[in-house]
Amino acid sequence: MSREQLLATTFVDLADTLVANFDLIDFLHTLTSRSVELLDVDAAGIMLADPNGGLHVMASSAEEARLLELYELQSNEGPCLDCYRSGRPVARDDLTAMSASWPAFTEQLRGVGFHSAQALPMRLREETLGALNLFRAEPGLLSEADLRVGQAMADVATVSLIHERTIAAGELLATQLQTALTSRIQLEQAKGVLAERVGLRMDEAFEVMRSYARGHNRKLTDVAAQIIEGTLVDEILRAK
Repeated sequence: MSREQLLATTFVDLADTLVANFDLIDFLHTLTSRSVELLDVDAAGIMLADPNGGLHVMASSAEEARLLELYELQSNEGPCLDCYRSGRPVARDDLTAMSASWPAFTEQLRGVGFHSAQALPMRLREETLGALNLFRAEPGLLSEADLRVGQAMADVATVSLIHERTIAAGELLATQLQTALTSRIQLEQAKGVLAERVGLRMDEAFEVMRSYARGHNRKLTDVAAQIIEGTLVDEILRAK
């Protein structure tokens, strides 16, 4: 598939939330994985705000990105937090500038092998739902063309989420977000079980789980629960 075809498919996927059994976590992982495929980045992650304005790590394309975003929250510094608070894109030209703004985060960033991070808001007008974090192994900022594509994807995803919430009288998305926050713990447990059993990296284990869920028209949370229970691991291994 060409980049243009993948880009078109991505916008369709990010706009298609009005489906039965809409899966918020899978939707957000589509945004992170397509960001890596379409942009000059090596990893991506998403933080979304809960109804009280607290940020939570909701999706990541790689384990390193997830750990970095968790560290942002713990240390209360980093591009994603600044992006959400300001509602504007956040970037620094180099590691020196990053260290001046986010010393602890930048040290952690380098520790996991990245040398650049910037964030794009998931925002519609005055409402900011969260931020998309983009990480690069090489120093330097994204090109203007990539920034436009990345922001467009974040915008479409935001509009879709707000539309979904509006259709459901303002309650469904908040409920789904709270459920997704709870299920993230379950997903991390299932990833660990599968990774240990099969001998995979954590992010590889997640992709196996996600592929199985999609191939069998199942929700990720249901698949994760059965992996933890031990009733699905053998079947996933056979399917893999």
